Amino acid sequence: MDLNSPEPNGQIAIQQAAANQAAPNPLSSLGTELDRATPDSTVRPQASGLDLTSTPPAAGNSSQGHTEQFYRRQFFFGAFGLRAIWSLLIYFALVGAFVGGLFFLSHQVRQAGEQAAKVAAAKTGKPAHPARAFILSSNPKQPTPMPIMIASEVVIFSGFFFFSWIMASMEHRPISVFGLGGARPIARCLTGAFWGLLAISTLVFILHWLHLLAFDSRLDHGGSILFWGLIQLFAFFLVGLSEEYTFRGYIQFTLTRGLITFGNLFSVRRARTIAFWSASVITSSIFLIAHKPNAGEDWYGLLLVFLIGMVFLLALWRTGSLWWGIGFHMAWDWGQSFLYGVPDSGGLMQGRLFATHALGRPFLSGGSVGPEGSILCIPVILLVLPALYFTRPAPQPSMETDA
Repeated sequence: MDLNSPEPNGQIAIQQAAANQAAPNPLSSLGTELDRATPDSTVRPQASGLDLTSTPPAAGNSSQGHTEQFYRRQFFFGAFGLRAIWSLLIYFALVGAFVGGLFFLSHQVRQAGEQAAKVAAAKTGKPAHPARAFILSSNPKQPTPMPIMIASEVVIFSGFFFFSWIMASMEHRPISVFGLGGARPIARCLTGAFWGLLAISTLVFILHWLHLLAFDSRLDHGGSILFWGLIQLFAFFLVGLSEEYTFRGYIQFTLTRGLITFGNLFSVRRARTIAFWSASVITSSIFLIAHKPNAGEDWYGLLLVFLIGMVFLLALWRTGSLWWGIGFHMAWDWGQSFLYGVPDSGGLMQGRLFATHALGRPFLSGGSVGPEGSILCIPVILLVLPALYFTRPAPQPSMETDA
């Protein structure tokens, strides 16, 4: 082609040739730079961030440190914050320190009381009275004083509520999710109290009808009935509140949270249900162990404690809060201890309305344990299940895995 041709195509070719001469070639430029380098000089790829085979020491240490920090964080924290196992260990450490402190204080109070009694006995010549511990120790032959009982329950509930508040703050969740939230708490509590009083009354009536329980005499008269009835009602409200919150509050929620992964192994859809009832077996076992030191308690009474603990957990699952169980627990204990004057887990209360005693075989009558140690307690407790079934349900407290 004639580049000097005056035709348009020739003119375009001349312009393209000029443009090619003016534009630098990147490859030729790179070759020029390499040609200018001395034989001992090399291109440092790491300077341009291209080195995949070698890492400067500083960069390597930083990367390794970040990796170790990441795995440490994954060990202690999951997708939803502090892992349940560490939450429980921290919680039990706080509880252990609290309980140990109470027993130490109880021991010191007992020693001081015994010393004071000995000094008084030496001065007066009269025998010393036995000193009382700050921690309750049930004795079937010695009624528990109400002031000591009330003070103990207030201390216990306050301690466990405070520890739950600490954990709620650490986990960034409302403390109400540990059982004291939910809709209509007063109505739930009163409903549970109705069924609790009905259940214990039915059991006592059956035992008396079968001549397994005898009423000896009435101990209170007139205004003292109202006084002791209200005092014990308040005391057993505290008992229900402290025991339900202690065994089925923070521990139940956190165990359920931690066992969600276990539930996912069987059914992703029903993982929370599996986790909740797996946790329930654990907390009911702890509830059983806590009742073992009670004076007069036997293996059958402990089995009933486990069973009624599972009923309370069913109420928690059904209603979404502890209030139904608190009301039932309160009325059940109040009916035994005050209204009918029978032993409650092997212990008698001060100010009970009647004096009673068991007849026949302890397997049937409950013996020193009380009516809840009778085999007849099982069908009575099972009759409560339909009442829970027809109770208006409420949603469970929100848990991160529900999202």
